[in-house]
Amino acid sequence: MTSSLIRGRPRRRAPSLVPARLLHTVLGGLAGVVWLVLPGVTFHSATPVPPPSATAPAPPGAAAAPASTARSAPASGGTSTADLVLPLVVVVAALAFGGYGYVRRTRRARTRTTPGRATAPAADAPPSLPEADDRARALLVAADDWVRVSREELGPAEARLGAAAVAPYARAVREAATALSDAFRLRQRYDEGPPADHDERRQSLAGIVARCEEAGWRLDADADSFDQLRSLERGSAPGVVDALVAAETRFRELGARTRRMATLVAGLGERYGPAVTDSVTGSVEQAKDRLVFTTFRLNEARQAADRGEPDVAARQLRAAEGGIAQAAAFLDGVERLAADLESAERLLPATLSGAEAEIAGARETARDHAAAVRGDGAERPVTARGHRFVRPGASGARPAEPLLPADMLLAQADVADAVLAAVRTEATAGPSDPVDALRRVASAVLPLAAGRAGAVPFAASLVAAHSTADADTFIGTHRGAVGSEARTRLSEARRLRDADPLAADALAVRARELAERDVRGHGNPLSGGSGHESGLAGAVLGGVLLPPSDGDPQGAVGPPPSFGGPRTGRRLAADPG
Repeated sequence: MTSSLIRGRPRRRAPSLVPARLLHTVLGGLAGVVWLVLPGVTFHSATPVPPPSATAPAPPGAAAAPASTARSAPASGGTSTADLVLPLVVVVAALAFGGYGYVRRTRRARTRTTPGRATAPAADAPPSLPEADDRARALLVAADDWVRVSREELGPAEARLGAAAVAPYARAVREAATALSDAFRLRQRYDEGPPADHDERRQSLAGIVARCEEAGWRLDADADSFDQLRSLERGSAPGVVDALVAAETRFRELGARTRRMATLVAGLGERYGPAVTDSVTGSVEQAKDRLVFTTFRLNEARQAADRGEPDVAARQLRAAEGGIAQAAAFLDGVERLAADLESAERLLPATLSGAEAEIAGARETARDHAAAVRGDGAERPVTARGHRFVRPGASGARPAEPLLPADMLLAQADVADAVLAAVRTEATAGPSDPVDALRRVASAVLPLAAGRAGAVPFAASLVAAHSTADADTFIGTHRGAVGSEARTRLSEARRLRDADPLAADALAVRARELAERDVRGHGNPLSGGSGHESGLAGAVLGGVLLPPSDGDPQGAVGPPPSFGGPRTGRRLAADPG
């Protein structure tokens, strides 16, 4: 193996063999020329060497030939065709050997892989670590969109065809979501602390990519049959018309519901305070924006169906269904907030009582520990409400890793008491946020709680479910701008929601913050006011329509995405209609 120092040192050029081979060629050529010239010089000599037959006496009676004729007649040993062929062969051979040597030397120099010479990178060389990281992030976003879009398309199909008809495709979405969840879990671990080894980091990123591709493959496997089930593709006019009627009915329902949600948001602000509605500020307006977009698309779909163009009608219908799904998501978020606030308000008194019991139990544990320390000097475990302490022995040796020192336990109990007092004061003083009150109580008391049953853990679960659903709605309705980091935190929040609701709540809140940051940085995906008037800009931001191509960001938007993975996306991009 060649040392890296040798590889990095500039190579000293070895003397080339080309001049030597050219010298050989020249010498061979000169020899051939001499060979050709020498017979000619001999033929034109003034005193040619007579042939052996010339010394013999002439026969009697023979007439002597004229001198001029004798000089012009060729001698038997003169130049012939054979004399010319051999030198030519030598010259050609010398040139051939020289040229072969030069070509061979050049070819070896181009293809050699020995150290000291820069070689062209292999076509299948692995990407650099930053490139692999970028690809993993991009595939996480793409795979999350595949799953979200496919799940949204199940709704209209199930409403028209029944749950049994879409059951195989719902299973495909669940399997794809499981693979995607594994990919997000790997990404979360990578973000928490990537492996120190370069190859291990590359393997981690490759694992993320593989699981995202698995999710896409699972959806692509059923994409064609799902299209056949819905009968929206390949010119099936009856399927388009039936789905169009269902979409128009759903659209009218959402229009009436939007007016009710506007009144509900105003009432929540008056009852619980204006800060309570921050998470749904603008939700009703954005729902109206999606419905404006849906109005245009439904009209286009209806006109295309009337003209006998079911393919065009199907594309417009898919876009309208996407707008309907997102408008419903905005309105669902408002209703969910109202329901969670009402549930939290009912649960708060029981949570405060349960928190007081947990604080009292923590103080009792600390007192038991202090009593054990003042005892007879024997080392014995003291267990109270799940906290285990070991009394130091007579030698004064400290126990090995106690779960919670008594002084720390008492300090946390005092902090929890202060939180409970503040929550009570706010609740009696005027409008307050009961969900936030439960969050604060659970965060202060759960570290003291021995078990995980009772009002406090239940309150923590309610808060985690609320924040997770809130982040999911925001990311889903702004997925055209939200990157992989926010989606990764949301996935981890879903995973921990039951096992560790406090951690899940913190991750979900962080996911919402990151998603809002991405949306602010994304800006308006379309220029001009027409996009706002028709709801087009909001549809692209929400992922209802694919954005313009990278090569022409100000060009026409893409088609609506469909059930499936990357193969389906490539098909739509190639035939946007």
